[in-house]
Amino acid sequence: MSETGTAFTVTRPRHWQSGVIFGSPHSGRIYPDWFLESSRLPLNLLRSSEDAFVDQIIACAPEMGAVTLSAGYPRAMVDLNRGVEEIDPLVVRGTPRAPLNQRTMAGLGVIPRVVSQGRAIHHAPISQSEAERRLNAYWRPYHAALRALIDEARTRFGKAVLIDMHSMPHDALNHLTAPRPDIVLGNRHGASASARVTDAIASACEAEGWRVRRNSPFSGAYIAATYGQPARNIHVVQLEIDRRLYMDEATITKRPDFDDFAARIARVIRTLSSLDAGGAARRPYAAE
Repeated sequence: MSETGTAFTVTRPRHWQSGVIFGSPHSGRIYPDWFLESSRLPLNLLRSSEDAFVDQIIACAPEMGAVTLSAGYPRAMVDLNRGVEEIDPLVVRGTPRAPLNQRTMAGLGVIPRVVSQGRAIHHAPISQSEAERRLNAYWRPYHAALRALIDEARTRFGKAVLIDMHSMPHDALNHLTAPRPDIVLGNRHGASASARVTDAIASACEAEGWRVRRNSPFSGAYIAATYGQPARNIHVVQLEIDRRLYMDEATITKRPDFDDFAARIARVIRTLSSLDAGGAARRPYAAE
């Protein structure tokens, strides 16, 4: 069963097994004409910041007993993995030049200034009213839906596990010595998810032959920091997939073996859809 809003799509299984949610906040690909006309970049460059196809990769989760939450609109418009206070004064006119975190200073605030390789999105700064309109239309509905799902999971199962799915540019790993990871798990060094839950996710990925690294170069951003509360049995793990495993980054097209990759991810999702707070998988229900 799907619930589709302007900002997100929630898809539920017939039988939610154990309070596991797969999120995809950066795979939105609705680029309105007004946004394209106001940007200095063509669509193919705007899409370079998109976690392309991640929503399709997790689309099998409801068949396996987990809920999915996917963004409708792209990260280049509003970054759902940032806080509403992360406003870049170089993007929004009249924003006080208060102390900024490193992400916002780099142009990667809640309304991004740049896409990959530092390409500027806007011709000129936008107004505060336009910034607030975007937050009201896209950011707040997504987070209201996410909060509601987490609260529902805790009520029904005594815990919630959010696996926040992302993809990372292959070049983001260039500074690492070989062998480089295929997947990076971020639990904010234990602050957003227990070691047992994180270990279970790592084990499921490693069972498919992928190399897994933890908390470097990505330890988790706003969603993990805000919602992850392992002491209250709310576990959030950010999962980053090397894009080169499944797509051509230059053309933003699927690799010829995309279906094989998706089948491997589906096996990971099947294992994790029945995860409990202790890191164990319950006996899975038959697909419905």
